[in-house]
Amino acid sequence: MDSVYQYLGYPAQVNDDSETSSRDHLWLYGVGTFVVLWTLGWLYRDSLEIEDIKEKYVFVTGCDSGFGNLLCKRLDRRGFRVIAGCLTEKGADDLKRATGPYLKTVLLDVTSTGSIQKAMEYTKQEVGDNGLWGIVNNAGRSLPMGPSEWMRLEDYTSTLKVNMTGVIEMTLTFLPLIKQAQGRIVNVASVLGRVAANGGGYCISKFAVESFSDCLRRDIHYFGIRVCIIEPGFFKTAVTSLDPIERELHRLWNQLTPEVKASYGDKYLDNYIQIQRLIMNAVCDSDLSKVTNCMEHALASAYPRTRYSAGWDAKFGWIPLSYMPSCVIDIGLKLVMPRPAKSV
Repeated sequence: MDSVYQYLGYPAQVNDDSETSSRDHLWLYGVGTFVVLWTLGWLYRDSLEIEDIKEKYVFVTGCDSGFGNLLCKRLDRRGFRVIAGCLTEKGADDLKRATGPYLKTVLLDVTSTGSIQKAMEYTKQEVGDNGLWGIVNNAGRSLPMGPSEWMRLEDYTSTLKVNMTGVIEMTLTFLPLIKQAQGRIVNVASVLGRVAANGGGYCISKFAVESFSDCLRRDIHYFGIRVCIIEPGFFKTAVTSLDPIERELHRLWNQLTPEVKASYGDKYLDNYIQIQRLIMNAVCDSDLSKVTNCMEHALASAYPRTRYSAGWDAKFGWIPLSYMPSCVIDIGLKLVMPRPAKSV
């Protein structure tokens, strides 16, 4: 053993204490070696990709702009057979002009069962015996956002129909085609599906996407289907555009009763809007590829990850916060958000 210790750079054993110390060092050396080898193995496994990409069909929702639009262009360049679900004809035409001949578009409203069924029938004819390799449930909306007391039931349901019910119905409708290809389901959640930082239906819907995806993954893994969750941080898209956010806040404020307005005070709305401007301008990342890289990896990797955290604010801010005691987040939001006039 003295020879082994000397080879590893440890002093020869001279007494019981030094022997114990050497053994401890050897144990730490072994653990360190295991960690390094495991990390290298994970990185190698994570880099492996599927074969025959040009024979893989992928359906993406919400492709008029933002993440979905950029993802379709990237997948089209990679050789995937992309079917892009667009809400408007203009969005579909613009995407066609920016991509190759193999990309197909279909008009899709994820809040309409009839629209989803038509999209599924079109996709079924396109994919044939290949089945559908992947579906990316990207379509979403964020507004209205604001204090929970300012909301009405329809303000919640308008968001939940897109972000929650739309994701569930799209997934269940297209699932037979995905089972046929033993493919992938990629659901776009959010860091606000980990930390509920504001009122409205957005956080609720993203928590629901997280839960639905976890349940689905555990239910259907027997069929060789992978379910992946994308958790983007704050990015500069239509979802985080300040003008619509401020318009909705004014609308919500104007529908409040005089008593509720008085409890918040005349300056509360202006202060709230100023905070939103500060947060969006300081935090939002303009590099959308950080999100689409995760989506692309979930579709092209031989061993996709269960969760992808996109953006530095997600990795080093929101995700760590989600593991902390609730009081930490409560105190943080209390320090940032304005106080009502009649607060206790």
